[in-house]
Amino acid sequence: MLLEDIIKPDSALCNANARSKKHCLEILSELLVRSRPEIASEDIFSSLIERERLGCTSLEEGVAFPHCRVEGLDSSVGALMKLSEPVEFDAPDGEAVDLVFGLMVPAEIAEEDQANIRDIATMLGDADLRARLRETTSSNELYETLCD
Repeated sequence: MLLEDIIKPDSALCNANARSKKHCLEILSELLVRSRPEIASEDIFSSLIERERLGCTSLEEGVAFPHCRVEGLDSSVGALMKLSEPVEFDAPDGEAVDLVFGLMVPAEIAEEDQANIRDIATMLGDADLRARLRETTSSNELYETLCD
């Protein structure tokens, strides 16, 4: 998996100000559609909310991985946010979330998309990467640290 194929530089946002989990998902939906402007951010927001109702997408350790299936999408599209202040995300460990990686996958999910989900979840579980992401101070630096 090449992260550069999934997430573009303008889909990384450092020091985002989210008031709540819902607001976080709203900002994330806007980031996710930056590289796919034909998709309405409101539709992605609704899909992310629907997915959260199925179960919390927090990976613990202050990280969340909201994802959803999208009709008409032909490949996975990602976005990354580092929040200026953590928000409550209903995480199993009770820890508020400050790193959020969002992913849109095609409605007809292929093995490659499933592999992307697994690989990203594994990557976000890396304590060293999380620490380096939390040290970033700009959106460009956040993107470069992720893709390093």
